[in-house]
Amino acid sequence: MNFVFISPNFPRTYWNFCDRLRRNGVTVLAVGDCPYDELEPELKNALTEYYKVDTLEDYDQVFRAVAYFSWRYGKIDWLESNNEYWLEQDARLRTDFHITTGVDSAAVAAFKSKSCMKDYYAKAGVPTARCHKVTDRAAAEAFIQEVGWPVIVKPDNGVGASHTWKLESEKDLDWFFAEKPEEPYVMEQFVEGTIRSYDAIMDSRCEPLFESTGIFPPSIADIVNDEGDLNYYVADKVPAALADAGRRTAKAFGAASRFVHLEFFELTKAAPSLGDVGDFVGLEVNMRPAGGYTPDMMNFAHSTDVYQIWADMAAFDELRHPQSGDDHFCAYASRRDGAHYRHSHERVLERYGAQMAMCERMPDALADAMGNQMYTIHAPDEASAREFIRFVSERT
Repeated sequence: MNFVFISPNFPRTYWNFCDRLRRNGVTVLAVGDCPYDELEPELKNALTEYYKVDTLEDYDQVFRAVAYFSWRYGKIDWLESNNEYWLEQDARLRTDFHITTGVDSAAVAAFKSKSCMKDYYAKAGVPTARCHKVTDRAAAEAFIQEVGWPVIVKPDNGVGASHTWKLESEKDLDWFFAEKPEEPYVMEQFVEGTIRSYDAIMDSRCEPLFESTGIFPPSIADIVNDEGDLNYYVADKVPAALADAGRRTAKAFGAASRFVHLEFFELTKAAPSLGDVGDFVGLEVNMRPAGGYTPDMMNFAHSTDVYQIWADMAAFDELRHPQSGDDHFCAYASRRDGAHYRHSHERVLERYGAQMAMCERMPDALADAMGNQMYTIHAPDEASAREFIRFVSERT
């Protein structure tokens, strides 16, 4: 099997995907813009060949790289980056090289457009917030009259929480229409709830080989816009109702043979047409692993190897490395440069050093959303995870 991995060096731990593929006997070919000498040694050891381009933004260069691999090694069986930023380019490359093991250009719009997602959630029987494609001020006001303040506005085709705002008044609406970028926007009914993720590795039949869940702050958009601290944790178990909603959603989107990160609201306040407290409401789909080092957090929480499970899915379409059953919590807390915290870095390490799984600086490309300095610990229960987050995040 010939597998082309796009940008295998970012995030840093993605070398594990390539390593597990190699262990499964796969020919791993990579395209990136990082000089070969600067790649992690573990990544170098996992690759059959590496093709450096000046920039991954230049489709022609990336196309030529894949064409070279096809000429030298034969038909390309898989192509993937596991990165949302390259989702559309991955799909275009699959289409151009007739690679059928992932989504193609025709299907990718459903994964990227927030308004298009609504139809697929409806197909899955999962409720979602009411949505309006932003056109003019009068239409926006009419929508707000129907759903009430506040509302959420965000790019229809966007990655993460960038340029997403909560509007709570006519003054906010004035500001939005004065400052709104030219790209298409959607306006959504505000939902009061906790964000829960359904993270899974799906086989070719859209059946999960692995499942996990993360608990996130109510508004990551506020964290990005207000430069707050991102703190979240991976839980020990997936609630049955969330697993059911996640599986139905994945099937409705046709998310076969993928690592998926599906986001839901767990309602903290009943809402007409959405559900009662504790019910799950669809937020958005991400056809890639959860961001940053969350795959590593899943490993810590479930005493497993999601990189190996994913590689088994790609190579064998079955689970060959089951979880140990030793489940607990894994918590992530971040800090921003320039902010003042009550407890020093040394104090955090002193108190949590024995539980620390990761402690490092985040790459600049992830810092806006995930902070500059991160700490990740093994936590025996949810209360311990929350206390760790409180301790690290407390500011003076």
